[in-house]
Amino acid sequence: MSGVLVIALENATKVLKLLVESSKEYVALMELHRAVDRSSIIDVVNMFVGEIYQKPPIRSSVKRVLRVRRVNSIDILEIHNDRYVLMKVNTEPGTYIRKLCHDIGLVLGVGAHMKELRRIASGIFNEKLNLVTMHQLSEAVYLYEKHGDESLLRRYILPVEFAIAHLPKIIIRASAVDAIANGARLAVPGVSYVNDSVARGSRVAILTTKGELVAIGVAQMGAEEIIAADKGIAVNPTRVIMKPGVYPPLWRRKKEASEEI
Repeated sequence: MSGVLVIALENATKVLKLLVESSKEYVALMELHRAVDRSSIIDVVNMFVGEIYQKPPIRSSVKRVLRVRRVNSIDILEIHNDRYVLMKVNTEPGTYIRKLCHDIGLVLGVGAHMKELRRIASGIFNEKLNLVTMHQLSEAVYLYEKHGDESLLRRYILPVEFAIAHLPKIIIRASAVDAIANGARLAVPGVSYVNDSVARGSRVAILTTKGELVAIGVAQMGAEEIIAADKGIAVNPTRVIMKPGVYPPLWRRKKEASEEI
């Protein structure tokens, strides 16, 4: 297997779970064990679009139990000699493409196996966005260490905010940033702007007015509720990304002032 593999550095590793749970897209070459007419191949492949039952293969890192997975689409790119099928598969995470090929072969009645596989997208990351080789990354590090030139590193290593581009966003006031960085819940007065797509119970990204990622959380109110409310908890953070101290701890000053009174 080759293709897109997202690697995070330092504090950005906290967002990798989001990418693991994102949709995946592959280009796979399936080899049928005997020739089958083109129309039959197309008909059977289309049967596997939607929700399917799948048991992980023997050589896998998860428990082998029957489970439901959703295949969003399968586009047949090429069929060669009625045996080799090149196809693009978009699916939810946790779907085994080699098992998909095996099961298609069973339904066709001739058997099949996955001959080659390339992952072309993982969530918003794809081959066109910022795919680089380890050799290119090594050259960028060498250029920085030997000559102080960080231009390639800046081109190859993307800010953590790219990983949450698909999430609804809530922008918070500067006075609330350090409190959230310390694990506090986001109250309505700390909200500066909220996406219309924010729904109660949805996963959201909490950012500063400069676009810096502070935390990931679960919305406790919808967008309209947050706009209409004067108080209450808007978001429960589940993963804090920004380190405390980046912004002034204004919440502590307010707390100390209230205690003095």
